[in-house]
Amino acid sequence: MTYNPFAELSATIPAAAMQAYVVLMFVLVVAGTLADIIHKKSAKYFFQNAKKAEAARTREVGGGEKTAILAKTVASDVLTSSEFCNPKRRLAHLLTMYGFIAYVATTAILVFGHAAPHAAAPVVVTALWHLGALSVCLGGYWFWFFIRVDVAAEGYPWYRIMRADLFVLSLLASTTFALLWSVFQANDAALLTSICFWLFVISSTVLFGGVMWSKFAHMFFKPAAAYQKHVAEADGSMDNLPPPADSPETFGLGIKRELPRHY
Repeated sequence: MTYNPFAELSATIPAAAMQAYVVLMFVLVVAGTLADIIHKKSAKYFFQNAKKAEAARTREVGGGEKTAILAKTVASDVLTSSEFCNPKRRLAHLLTMYGFIAYVATTAILVFGHAAPHAAAPVVVTALWHLGALSVCLGGYWFWFFIRVDVAAEGYPWYRIMRADLFVLSLLASTTFALLWSVFQANDAALLTSICFWLFVISSTVLFGGVMWSKFAHMFFKPAAAYQKHVAEADGSMDNLPPPADSPETFGLGIKRELPRHY
């Protein structure tokens, strides 16, 4: 937990090259998110939905109430993911989410602040880097093998992969190979260190460079959509809009549906 793999890496790869790579990944995330918005017209749909809700509202929501709704949205939907009814699914999501945040943040700190040969990094930073990666692996593998699909109900095995799975699979690969790279490098296993390092780089590039083809951009839309929903509930516009096609209210409209097992 106290080992800094980036310090040893700087003996063969300059810190400037590592920093340039991190900056490039940030640029790819921004570019991929914008491309996703343009391609899927997410922003257009979001604002159209907001205008419909505004026209259907029955009362005005003041600034103070909107601030309270925003705080509730952050505390409930963002920080604790209360939209998940299944407690196991919620816990797996939180482990993955907070692990990912710790993993990315500490990677940036180590690369930009402690990537010199034999550089000593604060124990809390290296520990959070390893714990963040472990948390992602715990939540991600739990989700993938035990929660993602109800095999008995849907008949889909764990190895059924779709394009939407690119995010979770590349994230799991990135954190898994990062941990293996750190372990093998700390134990002077040169060949395994090299293999795991390059697999770590490849999977990280897919993770941050494949935003447009994965669910990565979803994390940026989710808080805004949750906030809009809570405001619509407060101003009464939610009651005047037709229910979503997959909601329980549509079951009596001649549409044969069953609630999903995790509802």
